[in-house]
Amino acid sequence: MIMGPTKISYVVASILVGIIVLVTLVSGQEPTITVSEDQIKEIGEEAVFNCTVENLSPEWSIVWMMFGKDNRGDSTPVVLNDRLVLTDNRMTLVSSNQSSTYTASIKIKDLQESDTGFYSCRALKKAHEKVSADIELQIRRPATIKSTAVFANVTEGSLVELKCEADGYPVPQITWKRHDDLLFPSGGAIYRGNVMRIDNVHRDDRGVYYCTATNGVGPVATYNITLVVSFAPNVMAVRPRVGQTIGEAIDLECQIEAHPAPNVTWFKDNVELKKEKSHSREDVFVDSLKRYSVTQSDFGIYVCRAENSLGKSETKIELFEAGVPKCYESSCR
Repeated sequence: MIMGPTKISYVVASILVGIIVLVTLVSGQEPTITVSEDQIKEIGEEAVFNCTVENLSPEWSIVWMMFGKDNRGDSTPVVLNDRLVLTDNRMTLVSSNQSSTYTASIKIKDLQESDTGFYSCRALKKAHEKVSADIELQIRRPATIKSTAVFANVTEGSLVELKCEADGYPVPQITWKRHDDLLFPSGGAIYRGNVMRIDNVHRDDRGVYYCTATNGVGPVATYNITLVVSFAPNVMAVRPRVGQTIGEAIDLECQIEAHPAPNVTWFKDNVELKKEKSHSREDVFVDSLKRYSVTQSDFGIYVCRAENSLGKSETKIELFEAGVPKCYESSCR
């Protein structure tokens, strides 16, 4: 059957209208983006990122961006349409743009830790018009500890938190131990978690705390924090009563526990006395008052007093006259 000119014109017009309607529908749609799944890789391996954009009309541009793993605001352009804009010999791009579909594959060889982050495939029309999809790349990397504090200074009775911040992938597991395997205030020799909390710190809690981070990749990371606890002095007599004969030497001693280091003074009959220097060992030391040749006036009650910024403490020591030992026949020869 042969169609006349009028009927042919009608068919051609219908086809043209259909094409125009189809183009209008396609150009009126937002692009849709499909990307490959997130990836986990080892250092030195390679990664391939695929992106397919459909319903892409000419007024839209394609951009690939890389975002840092810790800061999504830190962006680096990688691809613009069909060309690489990032200078990196490890990276190659294969792309095509046919009809209304854009496809691209980015390959990165010899992966490094710095490649970790998000790779975003974006269709852009205007500043406020965009469609995007992200691929996350994780590089397995050993645990590292980011903490910087090596001392924690607190006052007895207060709350303290010892923090151990670790990085790495997979996420590291953190454990704590004390020097010489001492027990934690909460009990047990091991504590798990990045924050070690002591609600009511005591002087016995002072010392070195070791943080260990591990994730099964590379060596274990370790870090230590020394907890310093400040507290008021505690004074005890080494011997509360001391006997000696006239003319002999004697040391009167008191043991002092305090932090920070206290000022130590000795008194007799409310009069401050001169003394030998203190011999300290960490927060515990012995302070002594020496008498080289005891006289009758030296007998009596002595006071040993220690004071620092948190308080003071004192103890009493009695020096009394001891009788002369009797001489037995076996010991007088």
